[in-house]
Amino acid sequence: MAQAGAVMYGSSLITDFDVHLFREGNNIRIFDKFGSHRMRVGELDGIYFAVWAPNAKSVSVIGDFNGWNTSAHPLGVRWDSSGIWEGFIPGVETGARYKYHIVSHNNNYTVDKGDPYAFCWETSPRTASRVWDLSYRWDDAGWMKTRGGRNTLRSPTSVYEVHLGSWRRVPEENNRYLTYREMAPQLAAYVKHMGFTHVEFMPVMEHPFYGSWGYQIIGFFAPTSRYGTPQDFMYLVDYLHQNGIGVILDWVPSHFPSDEHGLIYFDGTHLYEHADPKKGFQPEWKSFIFNYGRNEIRNFLISNAVFWLEKYHIDGLRIDAVASMLYLDYSRKPGEWTPNQYGGNENIEAISFLKQLNHAIYGNFPDTQTIAEESTAWPMVSRPTHLGGLGFGMKWNMGWMHDTLEYFSRDPIFRKYHHNQLTFSIWYAFFENFVLPLSHDEVVYGKGSLLNKMPGSEWDKFANLRLLLGYMYMHPGKKLLFMGGEFGQWNEWDHEKSLDWHLTHNHLNNCMQRWVHDVNAVYKDSPALFERDFESGGFRWIDCNNWEESITSFIRNSASGETVLVVCNFTPVPRYQYVVGVPEGGYWKEALNSDALDYGGSGHGNFGGVESAPVSSYGMAHSLSITVPPLGMVVFKK
Repeated sequence: MAQAGAVMYGSSLITDFDVHLFREGNNIRIFDKFGSHRMRVGELDGIYFAVWAPNAKSVSVIGDFNGWNTSAHPLGVRWDSSGIWEGFIPGVETGARYKYHIVSHNNNYTVDKGDPYAFCWETSPRTASRVWDLSYRWDDAGWMKTRGGRNTLRSPTSVYEVHLGSWRRVPEENNRYLTYREMAPQLAAYVKHMGFTHVEFMPVMEHPFYGSWGYQIIGFFAPTSRYGTPQDFMYLVDYLHQNGIGVILDWVPSHFPSDEHGLIYFDGTHLYEHADPKKGFQPEWKSFIFNYGRNEIRNFLISNAVFWLEKYHIDGLRIDAVASMLYLDYSRKPGEWTPNQYGGNENIEAISFLKQLNHAIYGNFPDTQTIAEESTAWPMVSRPTHLGGLGFGMKWNMGWMHDTLEYFSRDPIFRKYHHNQLTFSIWYAFFENFVLPLSHDEVVYGKGSLLNKMPGSEWDKFANLRLLLGYMYMHPGKKLLFMGGEFGQWNEWDHEKSLDWHLTHNHLNNCMQRWVHDVNAVYKDSPALFERDFESGGFRWIDCNNWEESITSFIRNSASGETVLVVCNFTPVPRYQYVVGVPEGGYWKEALNSDALDYGGSGHGNFGGVESAPVSSYGMAHSLSITVPPLGMVVFKK
């Protein structure tokens, strides 16, 4: 293979100020300097390479442009003791495959590494990085100008969680994945029709093991090449934006895998991970934990978050496994962890990192959101850093999810003994800015699909699922539903195949799909259901104590005075002439009824609405006498 020109030194993209900020941990756009970038030196066109490897004795670039020759293109180390190796190689083309050949000062340890800052990688099981240009002509200017109003805490947020490799496949072509470009029109049309406001992609960053669902990342700066090029993924985001749909990415700064071509033991030392396995190894996932106390590692991660928001126009990041970062003893037994300097189990370095991360994101992209998957009672996760919080915009409500699914899995005859599992969430609903998640984690590993968690006959299961999803949309907090739940998939999610789309031709599955479509429509059209999600004044119980009949009733209010009444019956017994108090007299329109025939229900309802009576009830001056359907929900709007 023809060899490109020799490395040229003295031509650098990195300034002394870049190095200063990098060593401080504050160079949030270091991705513009590290990695591989096209550059022109005099009359020569080529690629500038830069990599951080402070404990290396030598670093050379090997690739298909030099026959993978370890001596052909050595890089030079900067004079400033930063540990940055750099050099310009003329004649290297976009798409070229390359790695860094590193010889360490540590016993001459030798290894070939992918580029931590590479914008593109070979498709697994191949392991090389690729030179890539991220130029793309975006057509989402309208979205970008207005997305701040769509991403606020007072906006409707209904998220459809998607795994790229299994949303749809092409069975006629050996069950292959859809590409990013194939998915774009199909996903956009479906999500828009169903009424979701956002899509959340499970990790798209390059990962060697498909079965990790993307949570074991190697290429933090590259969308996985399984489905196409970086520009193809940009096209998918662009297409969704043009259809008014926001894009949230699942992002994993908590750990990374042990693949030799990745970050582990990068320059013959524990560079990205802690050397102490009590802090640097994650036993639950057999992966390695970033050293959050090292400025350059914080810089790597924060610049990575900025990269996706800036280069790919991403609207929000859902940060995975935050609890594993906050606690030194997470998934560890006594003696397997080291207390902090104060004797506690809090990871002070990780806490500082998360605050710095959120400060950088909201300081530069105030029209986006960060969302923490945090499963403990850590206080003030979604409160500003200047008030002592971690600075996230929102937090997943894992307590609500656990209690609600456990309650719904019970036979209705026993539900009255567990009524507090429904009502308890309101006691803490406004302590954080919560997202209510029914995510992929709840439909794998033998947990059963949402539909199969429900008790009873086939009709009962669908009625229960309609009630569950309706209850989620009426409860304070933003919404997230994993793909397949919207049409009642029977089987657990399987990442190796497509969702069971053929089920949507069945009557009850099709009715479930219609229910979610209509609930989304009413939700987005009712400020009372989203404007004050995080204010206690936007919610009022009418009756939370009717455990005997397993009925709850409550009101949601908007800042402008809109009122929505919600009554839920968690038993298969219809309740006739059921009296609920309301704050205003007049006609109350039945906006939703999960038991309507159109949704596969039994048809119990209120003929479109009810006129109030001037009879006080539950401390209110007026009341309604209504029919509450079996295993159903009715929603009224004044």
